[in-house]
Amino acid sequence: MLHIHEEAARCLLCDDAPCTKACATGNPARAIRAIRFDNEKNAWQWVEGCSPADLERAEQACIHYDQPIRIREMLQQLPHPDPAAKAEKSLAITFCGIPCESPFFLASSAVCTNYEMVARAFDMGWAGVFYKTICKQDIREVSPRFDAVKEGTSFAGFRNMEQLSENPYQVDFDILRRLKQNYPTKVVVASIMGEFEEEWIELAKMAEEAGCDAVELNFSCPQMRLTGLGSDIGQNPELVTFYTAYVKRSVKIPVIPKMTPNITRMSEPAMGAYFAGADAISAINTIKSVTMSHEAKVSGKHTVSGYSGRAVKPIALRFIHEMATNTIMKNIALSGIGGIETWRDALEFIQLGCSNVQVCTAVMEYGYRVIDDLVLGLQTYMAERGIDRLEQLVGEQLPHMVLPSELDRESIVFPKIDRERCMGCGRCYISCRDGGHQAITFEQRQPRVVGTKCVGCHLCRLVCPTGAIQLSKRVAKKK
Repeated sequence: MLHIHEEAARCLLCDDAPCTKACATGNPARAIRAIRFDNEKNAWQWVEGCSPADLERAEQACIHYDQPIRIREMLQQLPHPDPAAKAEKSLAITFCGIPCESPFFLASSAVCTNYEMVARAFDMGWAGVFYKTICKQDIREVSPRFDAVKEGTSFAGFRNMEQLSENPYQVDFDILRRLKQNYPTKVVVASIMGEFEEEWIELAKMAEEAGCDAVELNFSCPQMRLTGLGSDIGQNPELVTFYTAYVKRSVKIPVIPKMTPNITRMSEPAMGAYFAGADAISAINTIKSVTMSHEAKVSGKHTVSGYSGRAVKPIALRFIHEMATNTIMKNIALSGIGGIETWRDALEFIQLGCSNVQVCTAVMEYGYRVIDDLVLGLQTYMAERGIDRLEQLVGEQLPHMVLPSELDRESIVFPKIDRERCMGCGRCYISCRDGGHQAITFEQRQPRVVGTKCVGCHLCRLVCPTGAIQLSKRVAKKK
């Protein structure tokens, strides 16, 4: 049986997709994109009117470099939509007292560097923008400045050496002024970075005068040319407190410090920001990292720079949890950043306490169009659960987060094997034998779990390439 997610992952996600152009009655490219971004429940709507001949022509038009995407076989496996899940739930939410159409914002980065880019994103459905960090420095970038750890054709992780906006700061504030004038229902946040107190205050006041809804303080950029900037500030709770206080006293709009993950405990600088009057915290910025590919060298040299993308999401969630459970920082709003690619990724940040999420790397890889599936997926999830307000999801998983010492250690969940899906590859056997507890036998290409040896670690389930290993019921451990 074809694995539809693996097949969708092979798709090149073409612009002006030839498969859709060849299909007279539907949009197979949009259906495949829905599958790719965890929206297979909604994919059928784009192909339900397609005839077999339409889909055959679409498949023949595929330009994949290896072999055409098996569109017909993949779409045959799609679930038909549940009418109850079609309700278009409102994703409106309030962040820092600011009404937002949805929680989905562009993160301060290369995805929002000029008026045309942000306007196009707004037109496509993004609720707001944290504009690329504005400064008074002379920004000179390197080439190349991006690198990636790839998984197939996709980024598992993304490394960048880009700094702040290269525009003159007056130009950027004029851009923000025009954006707010032309898109009054969208949320425009200016991200700023100063070198000293007066500069932070000046930039913040200019953001307020430009009509920005809020100002983000970049205490976290990991690749500044000069010391004492970016993450150098974010690692120093005293500086975070001082600069936040300076800005907070100077403007009336919400002030949102952006934290660095290049620190052991984010709560320490975050509490400094909180006591200085911060209205919210953004986290995380990129993680200091090194990649060694020859193509990413700059005149033969490597350097330490920022890492983002899917690989950093668990780290970002850890920091969000740390701040959301800090009993001192009561009721401070959180904006989550780090590895958000699908609606389910965004949901995880929301369930740990974020009322706003920012997206960067997924947009750089796939374009602004990812907003379609972010919105659709979250709306469908809310409809399926009968949830009317997005606020109901904010922090709902926090009561289920406990210390390791509080976890149940008196029960076990054994893996169970779905024989129809098992292909007999033996991957589970190899991993359990060499990296587990030797609790799987493999005879005549059939794996079998040995209950007396199995400890319920589920390494086997994680390595299974077909999803044939699943969870059984939790039972008490034998004494």
